Amino acid sequence: MGSFAMLEARPLTDVVERWPALLVPGYTGSKEDFIAILQTLAQAGRRVFAIDLRGQFESPGPDDPAAYTCAALGADVDVITSLVGDGEPVHLLGHSFGGLVTRETVLDGTAKLASYTLMSSGPGGIVGPRERAGRTMLAELPTLGVERMWSERLEPEALRAGVPDDIIDFLRRRLFANSLTGLLAMGRAVLDAPDRLDELCQTGLATLVLYGERDDGWPPAMQAEMADRLDCDCVVVPGAVHSPAVEAPETTAAALTRFWNAAESAILHR
Repeated sequence: MGSFAMLEARPLTDVVERWPALLVPGYTGSKEDFIAILQTLAQAGRRVFAIDLRGQFESPGPDDPAAYTCAALGADVDVITSLVGDGEPVHLLGHSFGGLVTRETVLDGTAKLASYTLMSSGPGGIVGPRERAGRTMLAELPTLGVERMWSERLEPEALRAGVPDDIIDFLRRRLFANSLTGLLAMGRAVLDAPDRLDELCQTGLATLVLYGERDDGWPPAMQAEMADRLDCDCVVVPGAVHSPAVEAPETTAAALTRFWNAAESAILHR
């Protein structure tokens, strides 16, 4: 399985009264994508963990494309869930590509889960502008390499968007630390993942679909339809695009805490 980099937040009182949560990032993301919500979530009385997937940032990965399929990464999450839960049910969240990975964990059925959240994710492969950008990147990355991709494409985009210098420096370090094999294999997975919602409907697990009102990954209408198909709770985060935990952390953390607390209460009062 290997080793995985992880962030953990605990209540400031260090009194843990609720079940833990595990947050899984998206493609080219990392555990740091959840920093703005970790401590707020922990203040509800639970331990909250965020990880780098295999091959992402500070989690090493092999030069084997088979290690980066949704199924393989989902199996990693399964094991990590058992470790952080330590016998207790875990609230599992997948952001974007992390949603495609974590649904494999859910469908495997061996993890002890309290609830499941799909954040800015979809029923299958990503669509729209992010799909087009992803296919272009996959076509060019083997030739350009990560450094030229950063200097010629990604860094200029970040500068035009007004991203602060310290964040640009972090994004550069993170991208360069990623496994090239992982970038290519995970990129194909996020583009070509099949729709598995019908299977997910059969799990009976308390599920939340949460997304930004201006999501430019899977369209908001598609995510709303996904929630309807799953017959589950749905939260639209005002002002957010594809990363509600970054763009609207307080609203996102409040919605997650409400959902997690309700899911725990439902299980305990069965």
